[in-house]
Amino acid sequence: MTETCFDATEIDVGFHPDGYRIDKTASPMNRYTKWEILAGNRWAHPTPVCFHSLPEKGWIKKDKFDWSKDSMENVG
Repeated sequence: MTETCFDATEIDVGFHPDGYRIDKTASPMNRYTKWEILAGNRWAHPTPVCFHSLPEKGWIKKDKFDWSKDSMENVG
């Protein structure tokens, strides 16, 4: 199955395969983040980034992220 990709400006909640996330429903420090992708497709160690540092294209929309986990698995 091929996922439809979007521009960053079209995303309210979503991720980019290079380890970026947008979550406009999250707290200000978690809105735009860069993550380290570990073995087994685990996402860990989020770092806040500004919107202008995000990739412009190639985003995948999500319904929500579970921010209660320290590291998250398989966001796709």
